[in-house]
This record gives sequence, C-alpha cells and structure tokens, in this order.
Amino acid sequence: MTEAIDLSAELLLSAYAAGIFPMGSDNDTEALYWVDPPKRGIIPLDGLRVSKSLRKTVNRTGFDIRVNADFTGTMRDCADRSETWINDAIVDAYFDLHRRGFAHSVETWQNGERVGGLYGVSLGAAFFGESMFSRVSDASKVALVWLVARLRAGNYRLLDTQFTTDHLESLGAIEIPRAAYRSQLAAALGKPGQFHALPTGTPPRDVLSWALDGHAPPA
Repeated sequence: MTEAIDLSAELLLSAYAAGIFPMGSDNDTEALYWVDPPKRGIIPLDGLRVSKSLRKTVNRTGFDIRVNADFTGTMRDCADRSETWINDAIVDAYFDLHRRGFAHSVETWQNGERVGGLYGVSLGAAFFGESMFSRVSDASKVALVWLVARLRAGNYRLLDTQFTTDHLESLGAIEIPRAAYRSQLAAALGKPGQFHALPTGTPPRDVLSWALDGHAPPA
C-alpha cells in the first residue's frame, strides 16, 4: 500500500537499521511504500565473481572512476528508464543522506561523460546498494568492482542488494532468508565501516586485488 511518507534522514536510517527500505510506486508520483522482503539479496564481500573479460575491462584506461562526483546526477541516471521506483521524493531524501555523509555514488566516466554507476546507503559496516545503471557495456559492473574493493578496504561486513537479478547473480549475489539477513545486519551495524579507506586514484590492479583478495598487491 502506497502512502505519503515524510522521508527524513532520521527515519531512513532507522528503517535501514531495522532491515526495511522505501520504494516509490513510480516516477510520476511521490507516493512511497516500505519493503521488507522475506528473502534478501546480498553479495558476500568475499564472493564477488569477476570474469576474465571484466578484469580486462577494469584494467582498461578508458574508464575514469569517480566517487560522489555527482550523486544526484547518478540517481537521475539510475531512474532514466521507462519504469522506475526512484521518484522525486526518493531523490530528495537520499540527497539529504548524501549531504550528511550516509549515501554515496560510485561513477564510471568515459570521455568526460558518466556512462555507468551506482549509489547506496552506508551505515556502520553495512552498505545498502540501491540502484545501478549502464550506458556502455560493463560500466555498472566496473563500478561494482570498485565499490566492493572500497568496502573490503574499509572493513565492511555486509553488501545488501535488496533483491537478486540474473545480472547480480552473475557477479556473486545470493538470496538469504530474512532472519539470516537481519543477523548479518545486526553484526554489521555494530562495527564501523570506512567508506573512504580506499584512496582516490588507486590503480586498477590494486582495486582488483582488494575486491577479490581483500588486500593490495605488494609494490
């Protein structure tokens, strides 16, 4: 059931800590509803799958990865499809979280244009992935690899994808029962995560090592 909800930052953070999240009914209305799925999608931070072709793409110099360069623009790009739950109320609420340091975007740029990316919410040692988009082959996957590297470098414990899709499952996403999810969530919320632990400008080979092995390669 949809309703008008005043999505304050405090309400949003309390909801995430309780294991629920909001969605918009569509992009033409500001009506929202709360979601608490019986099964939850996650990507185990030691279980990211990176194909040989994706590794080559990550190492390619044609992509420029930026963090929080244009958070609202990334949200708008994620919403740029025929049907979307990211309405104006969602954009406004998450931008407020971003201003307060609780929401982040990882963006893939090429030739001065944003061609892929993702955004989500960070709370404790949990990161809640909200949405991703791609206008160039593998652009969103590259952003995800950089996100996982950042989370592992920052000692995160949980990467929540909300649901699973064939796209996410190809990258290692799995589905777990609500009770198991809430147990992992509680453990993650009790620890500090450092989203900016991976320095800006980290070389792609180091990013891949962090994402896959949890450490940077020797110099």
